[in-house]
Amino acid sequence: MEAAPIALFVYNRIWHTKQTIESLQRNEMAEASELFVFSDGPKFGNDREKVSEVREYCKTITGFKRVTLIERQQNLGLAQSIITGVAEIVNCYGRIIVLEDDMISSPYFLGFMNKALEFYENEERVASIHGYIYPVKSQLPETFFLRGADCWGWATWKRGWNLFETEGGKLLYELKKNNLCRKFDLNGTYLYTKMLKDQTKGKNDSWAIRWHASLFLKEKLTLYPGISLIHNNGNDESGTHCSATDIFNTTIAKKPIRIGHIPIVENESALKIFEDYFRTNKFFSVSLPGRIFCKASKLCKKNYDWSNHTRNYSTHYF
Repeated sequence: MEAAPIALFVYNRIWHTKQTIESLQRNEMAEASELFVFSDGPKFGNDREKVSEVREYCKTITGFKRVTLIERQQNLGLAQSIITGVAEIVNCYGRIIVLEDDMISSPYFLGFMNKALEFYENEERVASIHGYIYPVKSQLPETFFLRGADCWGWATWKRGWNLFETEGGKLLYELKKNNLCRKFDLNGTYLYTKMLKDQTKGKNDSWAIRWHASLFLKEKLTLYPGISLIHNNGNDESGTHCSATDIFNTTIAKKPIRIGHIPIVENESALKIFEDYFRTNKFFSVSLPGRIFCKASKLCKKNYDWSNHTRNYSTHYF
């Protein structure tokens, strides 16, 4: 089994980046994997030192087949950075595993992702793989499918990323036209539609809500593990637009999760468990929606020239 390339998106949080890298290095397939680290340029002058510190650390990373550091000279913002970075890698390699700088992975994360990418490679309805699971109380199946996409430790193929629609207004129109807003909002338990509306109004710049809506409208599925393979340690007020909370804390898998034949349909029982979780945690219905997407909602400077897709960065191979 050939390991998919890993894209890691970092900015100015050295402690979080180290934790993410160290957990990845403990993965069984790390030494067989190429790691691409995308370092966004500083947004403000006082970010330069922190960004530089992260970059110097990234130049010392070992334990992978190859490490490539891509240093953006200007600040794209997380959304633009991920959209362009994922496209660059997936168009070259045909598949990709994606992480951000605050995602602690189980030692079995890469194995699960790579096995699933291989197992479902030719299954057109399966468009992505996800690693994080909410700390639900009910037991989930070992693996299951849900409609749409997710953004905390995920993977896809070129055919999946080709479905990504960047225009939030088009996605919102299709949801309304087809009377899908309530289903998109997990039967009214999560405010995804509002988040998409806010994106169209420039109130957030979430790539993740557009990724989710893109696959949801195409009736594509994402494979989930029954036990989380990712713990997010970024909900500590260190990230833009994210306040401190432990509501997403979850125990990560301590053994491999098997990939096998299951019905390629949305799992209704798993969907209900998610809905019950959101319904029980009133936090989700009274605060800004998409806390799970908060790091994907960072507003970025509009200084990226989309007219000619100018890429202004330097690359280090080591």
